[in-house]
Amino acid sequence: MKIATSAYPISWLSSWDDYVQKLSSWVKDAREHGAEMLVFPEYAAMELASLEGEDAAIDRLGAMAAVNKHFPNFVKLHMQLAKHYGVHILSGSAPIKDQDIYVNRTGLFTPTGHVGWQDKQIMTRFEREDWKVASGGPLHVFETAIGRIGVLICYDSEFPLLGRALSDVDVLLVPSCTEAQSGYWRVRIGSMARALETQCVVAMASLLSDDARFYGVDEATGMGAIFCPPDKGFPESGVLAAGDMGKAGWTYGTADLNQIAEVRKDGVVLNRNHWSEQIPRSMVPSKVTLT
Repeated sequence: MKIATSAYPISWLSSWDDYVQKLSSWVKDAREHGAEMLVFPEYAAMELASLEGEDAAIDRLGAMAAVNKHFPNFVKLHMQLAKHYGVHILSGSAPIKDQDIYVNRTGLFTPTGHVGWQDKQIMTRFEREDWKVASGGPLHVFETAIGRIGVLICYDSEFPLLGRALSDVDVLLVPSCTEAQSGYWRVRIGSMARALETQCVVAMASLLSDDARFYGVDEATGMGAIFCPPDKGFPESGVLAAGDMGKAGWTYGTADLNQIAEVRKDGVVLNRNHWSEQIPRSMVPSKVTLT
């Protein structure tokens, strides 16, 4: 599975055609480089708020309403591009209204016209306290023609039990939006830990922004990167590929599904298989007084 994961810059759009041209160009470029799985970052869909003007884009409720207004066309466009270029696309996520709450939702679009939705599980303080975005539906394992895929949206990657719930996937996708480099490194460290524990490949995408007109995504930095278990057949660093901090573009790498299976079967270590051994040892530690 050849993966293209993005450092994607949010743009101020003057028309829907601007967005169509931008997204089409990104997808076309990745396909021309042989990518089969394209990963866009968390909250990349917030750029749709610019279509309703500055007053809407800078306002919490106005921005979310604007994104939801254009979301049906956003879905259609992703379906068209996935089919036209014969690729799988993880879309940039968006705060989507689901009954009476907003959830952080991304879609996995296939060349055959199917789409699977994944909601963020655990919300950051900003999402809870300021944005009022809530936890959504459960985690999913997506069975696709190119492999088993799971999604942990940004902060979710920092929680090992969520990663463990997706231990059967070949590839984990981690779309992220982090204001500072410290946030980027938290998500990167979490992603690398999930690759180690689950003995799989993890592709992290990052949003880039420096535009005060966008509520919630006025600042963002990071890079595209692809991680792996540091085991036989993979790089000793656990890094398959990495971009440059703050530089827009695709980062490419290949997830060898046969190698993932081999490491899980006969790696130097077998973290995934040995997970259960930690539970009786660590849940109730004994107390030792050293005085």
